[in-house]
Order: sequence, then C-alpha cells, then structure tokens
Amino acid sequence: MPELKNLIHRASVSEFFKWVLNFVLARAVPFNAPHHFKILKINPGFVKVLLPYRRSNLNHVKGIHACALATLCEYTIGITLLSMISEKEFRIILKNLSLEYLFQAKMDVTAEFFINEETINNIIIEPLRKADAVFHVFEINVFDISGNHVCKGAANWQIKKWDQVKMKS
Repeated sequence: MPELKNLIHRASVSEFFKWVLNFVLARAVPFNAPHHFKILKINPGFVKVLLPYRRSNLNHVKGIHACALATLCEYTIGITLLSMISEKEFRIILKNLSLEYLFQAKMDVTAEFFINEETINNIIIEPLRKADAVFHVFEINVFDISGNHVCKGAANWQIKKWDQVKMKS
C-alpha cells in the first residue's frame, strides 16, 4: 500500500494519525500551510476539510477570500482522489477550476467530497486502459458552520499513468 494511502487509512481510524496527516500535508504542500486547512473526517473516498475564519484567509471586507475557497475545493477533491487511487501509479493535476460564489463567508467553512470505488473504476481506471489521459469534472459544495451555502466548485482534473507523463529534459 503506497505511503499516502496507508497514512489516510490510519487517519480514518485514529485521531493521532489524522493529526499526523494534517501535519504532513501542511508541509508537503507549503503553499497551503497559511490556510491552516484541517481534515475533520477522512475515509477512503470521503474527506471533510475545515477552512478556518482567520486573518490569513480573509479579504479586504473581512470575508473568506475567494482564492482560499478555491484552494479549499481543489485540496478537498485532490485528497479524496488520492485516497482512492495510487499516487505511485497515477499523476493527478488540476486542469481548471471554476467557482460560483453564493454567500459571503464570515465564519469557518467546510467542504466535503465523496466518490465511490465503482465511480473511480468507471471514470478513471477503465478509460485509462484505452487512453493516455482522462479528464473529469468533479463538483463540490462549501458551507459555513451555520449551514449557509457559500459556493459551488467545479474542478476539471487530468489523470494519467506516470509512464504516460512526458517531462522536459
């Protein structure tokens, strides 16, 4: 079992390993560290992430910044996908991301994403038997802790087998 999937599995049954996962992810992706994302719940195929209402996440009118919300959507979907597929076998990369903002966030917000194994097989594994890469748009919703629907996101991800990735030399 690859290291990240193993850590995710451990985090799904242990508060200590959930803390370890949050710690590791904040350092593995340093761009995300100032957001102070916190995985609240994780299982293979399901992740719920908190984006706290704190100064580093605010815009000029003291609401959570649009870019922080976009990053939350990308982060939540990406971690969920990596909980289901091998990061050693597949490379996932965000192609584009769009958000529709519905309500100004003036408190902590959460995003959660779920995908089952059958869907992973149908939209990623099987199509990659016939193609070098697959693209899929995943939709996600963000709510504040009072239940207000803050935004809707649509993230188009490219998934490839690593042996199909061409690197410049």
